[in-house]
Amino acid sequence: MIPLQVESAWRGTSDCRNCGIRDMVLFADLNEQDFNLIHAPIDDLVYQAGQVLYEESATALGVFTLRKGMLKLVRFTADGRVRVVRVLFPGDVVGLEALATGRYDSQAVALSEVSLCRIPLAVIHQLGANSPRLHRKLMEKWQNALKLADDWVAELNFGSARQRVHHFIRKMHEVSGDSTATLFGRDDMGAMMDLKLETVSREVTALVRAGVMSPIDKHGRHYKVLQPELLQEK
Repeated sequence: MIPLQVESAWRGTSDCRNCGIRDMVLFADLNEQDFNLIHAPIDDLVYQAGQVLYEESATALGVFTLRKGMLKLVRFTADGRVRVVRVLFPGDVVGLEALATGRYDSQAVALSEVSLCRIPLAVIHQLGANSPRLHRKLMEKWQNALKLADDWVAELNFGSARQRVHHFIRKMHEVSGDSTATLFGRDDMGAMMDLKLETVSREVTALVRAGVMSPIDKHGRHYKVLQPELLQEK
């Protein structure tokens, strides 16, 4: 865990005022009076793909807003299996559960290079107590996180292997905002959908052969989706 850096406090607060995705994150509805309540440092952090932000059950130092890149939330089953319980995208808030429990429910791992702001729990608690605007935003984010987690389980952990892979690629296509879809390592995809690596690879290859999508890199991570309607399979 990267420690909080006091010297970054003003820079971090200034970034909150001027952040280009403020309308997507916790501080969207704050006014200048609210910002004056912030007396602890808010750090800008960068993690590379594969780096761990925090471990499951670790004592929380703060919550994070994701500004760039993608994260996976991972849990380990009693028999040692790895399950990816959700993928987070820019604008998502990471570690909200820490506000209630003081600990993180999952391990958070960068899937790509990510840029985040880490907000100390004390800042969130103070603003939540003194700013109805932030309290409302926290409740909205919490409700949205629960809904997305339910949707993730419902769509990616039921149905045939083909249906699960189709649903996942459709999700990644939708969040891309263009005609592409960014996938992950086949092991990660398998952990998301409770499928074997070989099964995921077979289904992705079948979509390429059928002309539904076409690879645009050498590593099998980025695809151009040519026939998105064929990912709507029930």
